[in-house]
Amino acid sequence: MNRPFTGWQPCLFALTAALVGCMKQNQAATPDTPARPATSGSMATQLTAAERAAGWRLLFDGQTTAGWRGYKSQVMPPEWRVVDGALTKEGTAGDIISSDQFGDFELALDWKLAPGGNAGIFYRGTEEYDHIYWSAPEYQLLDDAMHPDGQSRLTSAGAAYALYPSPAGYLKPAGQWNSTRIVVKGAHVEHWLNGTKLLEYELWSRDWDAKVKASKFVDYPNYGRAKRGHIGIQGDHAGALALRNIRIREL
Repeated sequence: MNRPFTGWQPCLFALTAALVGCMKQNQAATPDTPARPATSGSMATQLTAAERAAGWRLLFDGQTTAGWRGYKSQVMPPEWRVVDGALTKEGTAGDIISSDQFGDFELALDWKLAPGGNAGIFYRGTEEYDHIYWSAPEYQLLDDAMHPDGQSRLTSAGAAYALYPSPAGYLKPAGQWNSTRIVVKGAHVEHWLNGTKLLEYELWSRDWDAKVKASKFVDYPNYGRAKRGHIGIQGDHAGALALRNIRIREL
């Protein structure tokens, strides 16, 4: 009996795999944020030619803490060190902020937490209050699997802390590098994680105001109101944190 021809199947499978790979690559990189090769150490802090052409600059040189200082301080907290091309702290440390302030920008960086770790990235932060998180919205950094905050999507990795939840399924485990991108333009904010846009929201909108009023930030009338401010990194939680490839592009 004649058997049906099946020689097309390997070709079809190969074509499908290629298309899926192409789709993933396109999702992970936008025209404004070129894909970066996997690097480590000081090489990870060098901008690519495409990044330089797009207007990116480094916020961390991979060798020193230049460009950063303590919150409400002109010096860097001693707990923060540069190790193998990464900005790191091992335990509880003072929060740090960028020396420069930014209004509309695109921020990109890689981060890694120890198991059970908890930290955050603040944007448009001011120094009017005792703590930066009383003025600045926060992109949550978390080990969702082992930290209690991971039980709620409002306080899980990638969330706009306590205001807008992040979807599950895009976080790499503790001890592995994750890549974050934050876009802030006028009132519009986007949170990205490992090539996927997790959420977006509009500052000062009715929805934003309602969420702030229902949160612990209601006690701070200028929370999220600044149109220009510092980039901040939370250090006051226990556990190791490492950051690298910290770069920014003003919009």
